[in-house]
Amino acid sequence: MEHLTLLAQTVENTTETAPNLQYVPLDAIWEQISTLDWLQAVIAVSFGVVYLMYGWRIFKLLVVICFALIGLFAGIKIGQQFDQQLWGGIVGLFVVAGISIPLMRWAVSILGAVAGGVLTGGIWYAFKLPEQYIWAGAVIGAVAGGMIAFITFKIAVMLFTSLGGGILITTGMLSLFYQYEQLQDPPTESIREALYTNNWFLPVLLIIPTFVGIILQNKFIKGSQHWDI
Repeated sequence: MEHLTLLAQTVENTTETAPNLQYVPLDAIWEQISTLDWLQAVIAVSFGVVYLMYGWRIFKLLVVICFALIGLFAGIKIGQQFDQQLWGGIVGLFVVAGISIPLMRWAVSILGAVAGGVLTGGIWYAFKLPEQYIWAGAVIGAVAGGMIAFITFKIAVMLFTSLGGGILITTGMLSLFYQYEQLQDPPTESIREALYTNNWFLPVLLIIPTFVGIILQNKFIKGSQHWDI
């Protein structure tokens, strides 16, 4: 009986404290949206459209850029341990970017896995499943996205480029709508409220352009006889 009582108390405490934890970084996402000015937002949308529709043409460059940024971030973190953030970032940027070039298929596989994880994690969040286990949904998509790269390489390319374009478009458009709301008298916060109160809001805004991008890129790739992976 004592064990059952202890288990019940543990479950009750977990249920009470879980809503206070933010497993999806909404604050960081909102900060990115709200800090852009109109020019930056327009540039994000413009690059997002190119990324989403024609990412398959420049995917090798995009892969190198993505891994260069990862190397930069990792290098800065490691460099902080030795008070050499600048050199750590520079070394990390060139090393990781350089490694991604000969290992392009593996690099695309990793990015495909990340894209799959983001999408399935978003679906998990949209259906209001327990947020503390959102990693389970993300892992399923990550495994599927990584495997796709070795089964159908083109789909992996279309997946991560379409998602990247969708993220840029969504961020830019939400920023523009937010800035428009701030010009109203009095200012409104519909975008912010939708982001924080509706679980489906952000995943839908990411998933729709991603699938549109996949459809468009698949059409363009079929019409391009000389596209080489």
